[in-house]
Amino acid sequence: MVASAAALVIGALALSACGSQRGGDGEAEGGGDVDGTFVFAASSDPASLDPAFAQDGETFRVSRQIFEGLVGTEPGTPDPAPLLAESWEVSDDSLSYTFALKEGVTFHDGTPFNAEAVCANFERWYNWEGLAASEALGYYYNKLFRGYASSPDAAVYDSCTPDGDASVTIALKKPFAGFVAALSLPAFGMQSPTAMEEYGADEVGGTAEAPTLSEYATAHPTGTGPYKFDEWSPGEQVTLSSYEDYWGDAGQIDEIIFRTIDDETARRQALESGSIDGYDLVGPADTTALEEDGYTMVSRPPFTILYLAFNQAIPELQDPKVREALSYAIDKDALISQVLPEGTEKATQFMPDSVNGWNPDVTTYDYDPEKAKALLAEAGYDEANPLELTFNYPVNVSRPYMPNPEQIFTVLSSQLSDVGVVTEPETDAWNPDYLEKITATADHGIHLLGWTGDYNDTDNFLGVFFGQKSSEWGFDNPELFAALDEARGVADLEEQSALYEDINETVAEFIPGVPLAHPAPTLAFDPRVESYPASPVNDEVFSEIVLSE
Repeated sequence: MVASAAALVIGALALSACGSQRGGDGEAEGGGDVDGTFVFAASSDPASLDPAFAQDGETFRVSRQIFEGLVGTEPGTPDPAPLLAESWEVSDDSLSYTFALKEGVTFHDGTPFNAEAVCANFERWYNWEGLAASEALGYYYNKLFRGYASSPDAAVYDSCTPDGDASVTIALKKPFAGFVAALSLPAFGMQSPTAMEEYGADEVGGTAEAPTLSEYATAHPTGTGPYKFDEWSPGEQVTLSSYEDYWGDAGQIDEIIFRTIDDETARRQALESGSIDGYDLVGPADTTALEEDGYTMVSRPPFTILYLAFNQAIPELQDPKVREALSYAIDKDALISQVLPEGTEKATQFMPDSVNGWNPDVTTYDYDPEKAKALLAEAGYDEANPLELTFNYPVNVSRPYMPNPEQIFTVLSSQLSDVGVVTEPETDAWNPDYLEKITATADHGIHLLGWTGDYNDTDNFLGVFFGQKSSEWGFDNPELFAALDEARGVADLEEQSALYEDINETVAEFIPGVPLAHPAPTLAFDPRVESYPASPVNDEVFSEIVLSE
């Protein structure tokens, strides 16, 4: 697979008057004293402290400190690397994976990490039922492993077999070329079987639109990572502290506070006042000013996609001419120049060009408002009978692929209005309302959403979006589903790449939505932060942050 660019853009350091005001002491490796409390401003609360039941970046940011998977990523890239598994071997038929496990590792509750614990996690996912197995909660397992014990014919997973404490074999029913890379997802982090049983990890309730979390997911998340859970005050902050028996390098930071500050301006002001150490998703207008003031600025390589999706459960959007017209109505260059961060790249397909199978010759629908009007007329819409659509977007949130949804909506709705499309805005708070409405119900129209790639495999983009029928897109396209299912199991990279190039063209001709841009997220930190482990897939563990003494 093709690795994403790994260069980090780090602003010059300067000792400004914005010193730490958080209190707490830690001992640096070199013997000097540092403030060991690190306060990071999150743009929203985590959706859950159980990453297996989550799909959002703020949950995963917290999860990566608490949990570790069998597989991690190479620093600065989206490519897989050993973590709790020190190595692995794949059978000739690509249906059996044997992992050699790291020894001497314990979960935060003292439970040993071993082959039995690995199998307990895999069997947990495979045996989900009801709401736990729905898109609303079991999102990633649902998307990637396709089926459960209750639907074995659809399932990718087959079995897990311990071979002593330090070796385990995972058997698959179907080839899945991205299996190892997928295990780097926080959703597949290893969790303590003891804690999950004691605190009812799978005791979820409510509905797909409004699920209720288990006691485990709100107060007892238990992993093997460098930090253990202390407290979650919803709407305010999550507090973690160093796990004293951690198997790896503990780093300089002994306490992390993820403070929820949903407003972009308020996050900047908190950094400038010294009440936080850093934040993500810096607004385009703030980047230069903060760098000039001596803050440490870090930009991630773009590994994102922002898109405008068409929910084909809406009758008007089932007409290909309408979807084509909407595509021609969008001026991506204007959108990028007006409201997206510096370094953002224009999208022609639903994945970055660094991912295997990107098609340089894909069909595009370059901005052409007159063509858009003509297609709408052919579809039966004019000034007397305009196309009217609900336009859903989230409020009070910033995402790596969507730093300012209100501004993005304003630009796009204006462009659609210019060709005669009437849009009715419908807004929801990001967590939990917007995500659940868009991904778990048919109750939405055209909408803004996007993705930060989790690992470098095409299935993590195209497969997640279009690999099976979903509530978000509202279409049933068996030929596309079958093509993606075939490609995900092809081990030969050259053969797989050709298949994915063809699939990208199929998607472009089908027009499920408009791939808009690949934004480049920027983070800002207090000058005491000498380096930050920026990752294109957000695999950023705070024990790797280097602070000045």
